[in-house]
Amino acid sequence: MQPRPTSNPDAPWRVICLCADWCGVCRDYSATFDSAAVANPGVAFDWVDVEDESDAMGDLDIKTFPTLLVACGAGVRFFGPVLPGSEQLERLLASLFKESAGARAQTPDATPLLQRLLATVLTNS
Repeated sequence: MQPRPTSNPDAPWRVICLCADWCGVCRDYSATFDSAAVANPGVAFDWVDVEDESDAMGDLDIKTFPTLLVACGAGVRFFGPVLPGSEQLERLLASLFKESAGARAQTPDATPLLQRLLATVLTNS
C-alpha cells in the first residue's frame, strides 16, 4: 500500500498515522483518519504502512496500531498509540493545536523518524 497523498503538504501541522495493511483495526480506523483530514483542512494528514516503509522506520518497531506521530514544523508534539475512535483523535488534536507552542514529545525515536519519513516517504505527497 502506497502512502496516501497528504491533504495539505504545505501545512505547518502534520498528523502521520503509522499502520499496517494487514491490521483490521487500521483498516477500520482509516475512515476516522480521513474524516479528521476533511475536518482539519489546514493540517497535513499522512497514512504510512510501516511494513511498506520499513527502511524509513529504521529499527523502530511499532507494536500497537494505530500509532500517531503529530508534528508542528520539525518538532514532534505527540508520538504514540491511540485508541481508534474519532472522539479520541479529535480531543488529542484539539489539545495539541491549543498548546501549539507547548512541550515537545519526549520520545527519542520520534524526531529521527519524522525526519526519515519526510525525507523518503512523504516527499512526493
